[in-house]
Amino acid sequence: MAPHFTLASLDITNLYSNIPVLETKSILKNTLEYHQRDPQTQKELIMWYDVITRHNYFTHNHDIISQNDGLAMGALSSGLIADFFLQHTENTHIARLAHKHRINDYFRYVDDILLIFDPNHSDIQSILREFNALHPDLHFTAETERDYTINYLDISIHKTHELKTSTYRKPTFTHCIIPPHLQPPYTTQVRCCQISI
Repeated sequence: MAPHFTLASLDITNLYSNIPVLETKSILKNTLEYHQRDPQTQKELIMWYDVITRHNYFTHNHDIISQNDGLAMGALSSGLIADFFLQHTENTHIARLAHKHRINDYFRYVDDILLIFDPNHSDIQSILREFNALHPDLHFTAETERDYTINYLDISIHKTHELKTSTYRKPTFTHCIIPPHLQPPYTTQVRCCQISI
């Protein structure tokens, strides 16, 4: 990586609740047809999609509310569908944006994106404007490196003559980790404790 390149991160605000369900269904249909899946498989996948996207309910102040658009928070299928929609968006637009803004590297994990770009050809505000114009339902926020360091997910990336990483913990981190055998579907109470490291 050239030393003058800049590190930046983008975050998609409220990803699951902003995924356009009908548009994603249309993308799914086109993808199945493009890959020439048999009609029965196509029918079953579209039925599966309709069931899980039309039956989204949540409670608020003791009221049961039906969610009209977007994906259900916490549903295992939501991550898969959101990623499918984002991959389609990336396949459609990222090559053009990378060329225009001299984005050298693009990495995404769920709704967190890491960019490495040439600041001699673009700036983070121009990049952010273009990302926010990709789709009316997607809203991105951005951060750039400070003192040659950026925090991305649970790592700090330090830019020297090469990229080095270290563990990053948010200020709200409690040092509490739920052991795998106590995670859902089991309903066991876990007490949190602060551990000095």
